[in-house]
Amino acid sequence: MKTTLEMPDFLFRRAKSVAAERGIPLRQFVTEAVQEKLSITSTEKPWMKHVGKLQHLRKESIRIGKRIDEAFEQIDPEIWK
Repeated sequence: MKTTLEMPDFLFRRAKSVAAERGIPLRQFVTEAVQEKLSITSTEKPWMKHVGKLQHLRKESIRIGKRIDEAFEQIDPEIWK
């Protein structure tokens, strides 16, 4: 299928240059890039690789949160003068 794409000039020049370096037509390069992006998006969620990385800080975060809550529960007598 033929289609028209709009993209920034710098991106077009870079894509055309990389396609030429690989010895393939720009349309093939764009097709492969779209296929790659779709396969990654459909099978993986890039943000998922970071889930759970800070789990070791959970107890510390809870402790800090409690200290903050305790500090805010105290009333400053100077405010009420």
